[in-house]
Amino acid sequence: MPSVAAPPPHGLRAFTAVQGALLLAGLAALGVQASSAPPMHNALGAATLLVAAWALWAALRGRISPLQALMVQAGALATATSAMGLLHWHWLFKPLTMVIAIIFVAYSARQISAGGQFSSKSWGLLVAALVGSLAGDAFLMVEGFFIPGLVSFLLAHLAYIALFKQGVPWFAHRGALAATVGVGAAMYLFLWQGGLPPELRVPVAVYVLVIALMAAQALGRARTLGNRAAHQVALGACIFMLSDALLATNRFVLPLPLAQVGVLTTYYAAQAFIVHGTVRGLLAGRQSV
Repeated sequence: MPSVAAPPPHGLRAFTAVQGALLLAGLAALGVQASSAPPMHNALGAATLLVAAWALWAALRGRISPLQALMVQAGALATATSAMGLLHWHWLFKPLTMVIAIIFVAYSARQISAGGQFSSKSWGLLVAALVGSLAGDAFLMVEGFFIPGLVSFLLAHLAYIALFKQGVPWFAHRGALAATVGVGAAMYLFLWQGGLPPELRVPVAVYVLVIALMAAQALGRARTLGNRAAHQVALGACIFMLSDALLATNRFVLPLPLAQVGVLTTYYAAQAFIVHGTVRGLLAGRQSV
């Protein structure tokens, strides 16, 4: 399986130098503020540095590209700044994460396209899903824009469903279809009984069904293709369901401890697995393009 698209070696050296300097600066800042900052902030700062260091290591080992490393690091910063209440920084890093993901996909597509355009429907669907996710992220950061955010993510999941259909049958794993729809139905009943507002019952029901179908199609695709990239995509789809379940529980039923950490960590893990697996699958030519 080919590695993900990466810049030339001299670009990687510059990337490593800048990353190293930023990690050292972050470590120094954490040390200076450790005695005065709340313990939870120190823990989040340390975890963010660890994630950033892992992303750099993975990029140097060729496991992910530098753009993917930046996506992981931006997601970690978005998560930490949200949990710490640093909203202005959160408003920067949350949309930036999806912007980097879109750039990574466009760069990867360009690498295998003679004319510099997307070479297949699959690339366009992946970008559409990420654009929908970016719009959803932006809407959900603004009070009173829950429905536009929900619709944006609904469109993103529809794009993912169409993407996961490329070259494979509909819902090839019927057991997975029954399982994801069943889990979605149970979650919806839990939200209904927990206080889901009447005006949101229909839109949330539609959303739950669509994300369950998205996960089912990803699992069926993994069974059909049988390769590691497809299984990574399926894992990401299932984690996406978990992330939304945590978000909905915290929003409509009861406050969860460290809710933002749980919701955003699972959200970015889901998107990272889906993007990484899809791009690797397309570059390997293991999916109809």
